[in-house]
Amino acid sequence: MLQSKKKIRIFITDDHPLAVAGVMNMLRPYRDIQVAGTFHTGSALLEQLKTGQPDILLLDILLQDSNGKDIAATVSHAYPAVRIIALTSLDTPATVKAMFRNGCKGYLLKNTDQETMITAIRNVYLGQEFIEPSLKDKVFNETVFYKKVLTEQVPDRNGVQLTKREKDVLDLILQDNSNQEIAEKLFLSVRTVERHRFNLMRKVGAKSPLGLLKAAVELGLVLSPPSK
Repeated sequence: MLQSKKKIRIFITDDHPLAVAGVMNMLRPYRDIQVAGTFHTGSALLEQLKTGQPDILLLDILLQDSNGKDIAATVSHAYPAVRIIALTSLDTPATVKAMFRNGCKGYLLKNTDQETMITAIRNVYLGQEFIEPSLKDKVFNETVFYKKVLTEQVPDRNGVQLTKREKDVLDLILQDNSNQEIAEKLFLSVRTVERHRFNLMRKVGAKSPLGLLKAAVELGLVLSPPSK
């Protein structure tokens, strides 16, 4: 139990009423936590935030009327004091990282247990970040893997070579960054990033970002993913 007498005000946003009811039941026994509002659409949430904000927002990523990633970005920009915890069934590292980039401070799966949810809420309320324990290793291993893209000129056994700048762009592509995000991080124009992306895909014969990753591994431009 937190020492402060102030209750942690929670908003829950999920388009499944049963999911909302389940979360409320999990939180009900805890006197330091108060569910101050529930919403089934992103638009309803944003409208309510104009008149009052919670301490913690539990946010589903897949809403019928909006994308949770966009909602997170909007809320974190307009109401920086609101700490967002994504609550979802999506367990891919790319999704976890995308939600944190868009302002989330926590990430929980919908099959999480009561103790984990309460710990996440309290930790995030106190200014810490929290990731579902079962996802930590998965996110860490992928991050380490993508940081192993080789530097400088990168020849592979089939003769494909990348410039240092192409390597930088490839590294950020594989971390699920958009062209705009890559441009900002490398201090390039979006058009220049698009040209590097086109050259990368041409060099490895890929037609999609997924194809680029697969070809980069097969050609030895990145190391093989860590074994499970």
